[in-house]
This record gives sequence, C-alpha cells and structure tokens, in this order.
Amino acid sequence: MVKIGTPLTKVAKKALLCGSGELGKEVTIELQRYGVEVVACDRYANAPAMQVAHRSYTLSMLDGDALRAIIEKEQPDLIIPEVEAIATPTLVALEKEGYKVIPTANAAFLTMNREGIRRLAHEELGLPTSFYRFADNYEEFKTAIEEVGIPCVVKPIMSSSGHGQSTVKKAEDVDKAWHMAQEGGRAGAGRVIVERFVDFDYEITLLTVRHSGGTTCLEPIGHHQVEGDYRESWQPQAMTPAALEKAKEIAHKITGALGGYGIFGVEMFIKGDEVIFSEVSPRPHDTGMVTMISQDLSEFGLHARAVLGLPIPSIRFYGPSASKAIVIEGDTDKVEFDNLEAVLEEPGTQIRLFGKPEVKGHRRYGVILATDETVEKALAKAERAYKKLQVIIHPR
Repeated sequence: MVKIGTPLTKVAKKALLCGSGELGKEVTIELQRYGVEVVACDRYANAPAMQVAHRSYTLSMLDGDALRAIIEKEQPDLIIPEVEAIATPTLVALEKEGYKVIPTANAAFLTMNREGIRRLAHEELGLPTSFYRFADNYEEFKTAIEEVGIPCVVKPIMSSSGHGQSTVKKAEDVDKAWHMAQEGGRAGAGRVIVERFVDFDYEITLLTVRHSGGTTCLEPIGHHQVEGDYRESWQPQAMTPAALEKAKEIAHKITGALGGYGIFGVEMFIKGDEVIFSEVSPRPHDTGMVTMISQDLSEFGLHARAVLGLPIPSIRFYGPSASKAIVIEGDTDKVEFDNLEAVLEEPGTQIRLFGKPEVKGHRRYGVILATDETVEKALAKAERAYKKLQVIIHPR
C-alpha cells in the first residue's frame, strides 16, 4: 500500500530533487499534487523548481560531500536526479545505505555520461548503435576521427541540451569540434565520444514509463534539434508498424536493464523500418514537454505516479500536438515577455514560462504548446504563436 503524509510534518513523504530546471519544476508540481514535500537542489539560486518547492539548497551537484550532507539532513524518502551532472558515486553509496534513488543509483551512474550507457546498450545488450570511439586527449581524438570517418558527431561524454556538441563535416572542422566539446561538458574538459554520422529519415524520443503495473511506451515523439539542442517536438511521429515495434523492443530492453520506476526518454534514429539506439535519459525529457498538452497525464505526471508506486492503468492521448522552445540569446538577468494575449488567441494553444534567473549565451526560457487536427497544423499553430511573442532583453 502507498501511504503519503502531510507536507511539513513528521509524517511527510519527502522527495529531494538533484537538479531544479524546468523539467524538475513540473515534477515538483506533480509531486505536490499528491501531498509530497519537495526539496529542490541545484548549482544556482532561484532555479525554476526552487520557486515552487518547499525548500531549496544551492550547491554543485558534483560535490559529493555537500550532496551527502544535505541528504543526511533532510532524510528524503525519494532522491530524484533531474540532471546528468551529479556525484553519482555518492548516490550509489547512499542507495547501499538504504536511500531510494530514482529510478536506481546505477541508472543514474550509467547515464551520467554517454560512455556508460553506450557500452551497456551496444556491448552488453547488443542493441544497434552508430559506430563510435572515445577519446581522452587531442591525439586520441584525431585517431578516433580517422577510425570513425567524416562526417561524424562529437559530444562531451557528459552534457545536455546540445552543449559542446558539433558535427564534423570536413577536416577543417576537427579543431573546432574538439574545443567545443572541451568547453561544453557539464564537468569541464575531458573525455569525448566520436560517433559515425547516421543516415536517418528522422529521430524520435520514445517516452517509456516503468511503473507498478509494468512498462508502457507512449506515442512516439518526433523532434527537431539545432546542434543537439531541442527546438521543436511533435506527437505522434508517423512510423511504419515494423519500425514502431522495433523501437518499443529497444525501449523495453534498455529501460529493463536500467531498472526501477519512472519515466525514461529513449532516443532513436529511424531509417525506413530500421531503428538505431542513440541515448536514454532516466528522467523526463525536454522533447516530452509536448505531453503537457497531448495527454491527460504528462510525462511529469507519469513520473510522479511511477516513482510513488501508484498505478497507471491507462494514458489518454488527446491527438496531434506540438511544442516549440522559446530560446533566448544574450547576457542578462532581466527578461520580459510581451504580447501574450496574442500568443494565446488561437484555440488549442498554451505557453509555459520557466522563470530562469539569467542567460549567458543561449538558454531555453519557455515553451509554446499547440494541438490541432494534424501534426503539421499543430506545428504551424505553435510557430504562429511564437512569432507573436515579444521578448524584451534588458541590460544587466
């Protein structure tokens, strides 16, 4: 039986988030719908989830001692990683001491960097992946480029939202790719993965939720990225029955190997009926924000139910839907959004503004959501709403 107490009392059920961005904010809201007390942690103050959590702490998620001190102080029932860059050895140790890590500490450890999950998927599970090599320094990197061939994709083994990722299309791109990877990694400079460029028709995120009743795959999500950073997503992505079946098989295998309860974002490349595994995140996925309008239970609602051990007997899909990221470029701590009444004037349109405190370079500040009769119409509606949005960037 699942029992939940009252927040801020001695019988409260408490969840601690490691990472408090826009995805963590939605998870916080969903957990609080069930009366869960939420503690939000992140590397910067006033992160989105901190603005709605019961309490918050600012610390480096890579500082294992600081993270342990907070967890020992708070004594949470659930530790929920919401970013990749976490002191995962600390989580592994804490799990052995009796703490519950979502979905498991090993899942967080393996997916913290691309090496762990790629070796699990390809070398242990035998899933189809692109040809790849790893490199620790520039000389190894050049050798990896030669073995993999050009064109290829270069990524830090630990990063998110496309930071540090680039495509090498010609020999002149090699130096730039190395420097981008060294500057864009979540844990600083270091090991990179070089992947052979995959010839694909489209790529998908197959959100897969492991829960007390089994494993459920959602409608496939198509998405458009710019240098690895999500810009648009839509649901459902049209697929052949054979490709969809293969994608579900891959999702079941990789999430089953990782174990635990919660939502997983399984990314795959599709070429006709062929499916190639790319990555998996053991947490809500940015492309899955479209589910906030496409389903009765969003990926965040599903994550909350699953981690609490609550049943998910059905998921109602409303129909073709789309999301478009609102990306801000500049260097400021003061952003305003105007003309919102025009943004929302069409039926079937919504907006979420994340409340991030500042931007240096480029950063996702919100998302526009839309539904319509077809995916194409939903995408067009989201684009129309986006063009009406006025963003005011004030100097620091």
